[in-house]
Amino acid sequence: MNKPRIVILGAGYAGLITAAKLKKELGYNEAEITLVNKHDYHYQTTWLHEPAAGTMDPEKARVEIKSVLDTNRVQFIKDVVVEVNTEDKKVVLNNGELEYDYLVVALGSEPETFGVPGVFEHAFSKWTVNGARQVRTHIDYMFSKYNSEDEKRDELLTFVVAGAGFTGIEFIGELSERVPDLCAKYDVPKEKVKMYVIEAAPSALPGFDPELVEYAMNLLESRGVEFKISCPIKEVVKGGVVLATGDEIKAETVVWATGVRGSSIIEKSGFEAMRGRVKVEADLRAPGHDDVFIIGDCALIINEEINRPYPPTAQIALQQGEVCAYNLKALIKGEETKTFKPEIKGTVASLGGSEAIGLVFGKKLYGTSASFMKKMIDNRSLYIIGGPGLVLKKGKSPL
Repeated sequence: MNKPRIVILGAGYAGLITAAKLKKELGYNEAEITLVNKHDYHYQTTWLHEPAAGTMDPEKARVEIKSVLDTNRVQFIKDVVVEVNTEDKKVVLNNGELEYDYLVVALGSEPETFGVPGVFEHAFSKWTVNGARQVRTHIDYMFSKYNSEDEKRDELLTFVVAGAGFTGIEFIGELSERVPDLCAKYDVPKEKVKMYVIEAAPSALPGFDPELVEYAMNLLESRGVEFKISCPIKEVVKGGVVLATGDEIKAETVVWATGVRGSSIIEKSGFEAMRGRVKVEADLRAPGHDDVFIIGDCALIINEEINRPYPPTAQIALQQGEVCAYNLKALIKGEETKTFKPEIKGTVASLGGSEAIGLVFGKKLYGTSASFMKKMIDNRSLYIIGGPGLVLKKGKSPL
């Protein structure tokens, strides 16, 4: 009897954990496991605001796949997924095809523009290691360029962040913390630096506790950040943004952080989806496809208490990876699959330096205590991915 072929697409939090757990749960002769990813590394998506702002070396956010996964047991293929053919049970890659008996789609997310023109042409929107490296280099260049030109152009030192959700707030927190050092390094008067956070919704950090939001905004404003709430962006243009009011903010740096959608591969492959996300069955399988699991940012799961989707977070993706691996093993062994139920332990947003806000096990945290918890959460994700060795190598000091 041939071993069932399990193909996992994507080595983000969900895909990598699925592969690692399957390797432990199934014997060598029970399944043939293949992991496909466009890079030979996993990156900590939730850390990218730090290297983007220049407060962390981008290399620290990267984890080599071979360092945390036994590639003797799990075949790793570095390639780009083009399309999934569910009828023929094949995955089309840039450099070939793979046949599967069971498929796990964990292809992550793409930037959501909400139809705003000019985002990909004129804004930084790639939340990847290379994208973060590009933003960091650009920021340093803006500061160095300001004093090298005869005409002092304010737009060189004007930074616009589109979106006041988690990514936008965490990025501006890191940048605002770093600005004094950049000003000293490049002989720039601090008052020349302008930082804007522009949000279409009526509040920053939508869905977060209002007291925590107020704390975050007050802190960031004290560092020179200006918020424009309930203020949609009409267009991103070369050298700035045009607001729905018709006003224009001139800026040589626009960072797009308005949220994400699922992978375009989902729609291209014929799955019924909303913004690239599939409303999966209780056991994480795609509706109408008993052999396809969809997890991570590509999965849409409704929080029945508030009748709204759970946000695509790392803690949910890690939990999905574990349940997906369990359910794959159950199908192979002819057992019952189990229902996925997110267990939300808490949510913490960093604000740069030793500042953060959070709600953990129902308790509000501010300042250094929240920052401590944020670093512990980051270290916990490393532990789940690679054990204590990875925490010692890549972990953050909570103090």
